[in-house]
Amino acid sequence: MDIRRELYPAIEPAESGMLDVGDGHQVYWESTGNPRGRPVVFLHGGPGGASAPYQRRFFDPDRYRIVLFDQRGCGRSVPHASERGADLSTNTTWHLVADIERLRAHLGVEAWQVFGGSWGSTLALAYAQRHPERVLELVLRGIFTLRRSELDWYYGTAGAGALFPEWRERFLAPVPEPERGDCLAAYHRLLHDPDPDVHGPAAVAWSTWEAATITLIEQPALVAEFADPAFALAFARIENHYFVHGGWLEEGQLIAGAAALEGIPGVIVQGRYDVATPAVTAWELHRAWPGSELVVVPDAGHAASEPGIVDALVRATDRFAERRP
Repeated sequence: MDIRRELYPAIEPAESGMLDVGDGHQVYWESTGNPRGRPVVFLHGGPGGASAPYQRRFFDPDRYRIVLFDQRGCGRSVPHASERGADLSTNTTWHLVADIERLRAHLGVEAWQVFGGSWGSTLALAYAQRHPERVLELVLRGIFTLRRSELDWYYGTAGAGALFPEWRERFLAPVPEPERGDCLAAYHRLLHDPDPDVHGPAAVAWSTWEAATITLIEQPALVAEFADPAFALAFARIENHYFVHGGWLEEGQLIAGAAALEGIPGVIVQGRYDVATPAVTAWELHRAWPGSELVVVPDAGHAASEPGIVDALVRATDRFAERRP
């Protein structure tokens, strides 16, 4: 019997630091595992979700040099988007793509595997299409490309809310009735209101909507984690900022540009019952990306923690660990 793969044991960073990426930003980074192993950069979700210790565990530490970093404005990077008067004007997809390149050069890496899920898949695709010569392989999960149809499904009046009506009601609660036709615009106003009694509840409503809907079975502990006020405010502000601006991408850009990935081996892992990023986007990316492999997990939602998702991702990284650089 083929047993499902599990995460590798917990491991601590071998080195870490703060990298000055310009525009007044410093990003936290860390490197774990074998310093002579296959380099991989983990791109966290959100945007604004920050890195976490469990993310090191998708990779065999004996065979990988595992690099994590917190994207601008979140986690241990500074300045933090939860701060009063936070300026997000220099926090865009293309700023983050440039930050990845700065980090690669800082660490002396010629090319690396790029691993990302959800928003991390968006950023991975943007990076790989701009710098294909720096990408050994792509391992992507829960594909999200910021097309209008994807945002409308998850935040609009019809779509994911039909499956989670009680959470949809909580998501709408901070939004005045006349503004509910465009929740992204309404939340942009609420999240940047200087009054904590306005931006605080809005941030928690935004963040917990996501936490409640990304797993196949709701996980109260995850919802509570996303309800932390400081985390929720940075997370909600950054996500909303990116979504209001369409990720600074042309409509459909990442699917249309997938031909540029030809020759880069890649695995796409997608939960069949992913409500946050439905499987149609993963399917369309697979059809547009020559040589990609699509793994649809039949008993999973969106989250990387789903057992079937873990299994597929670890199988992919184990397989790629054997490839020549």
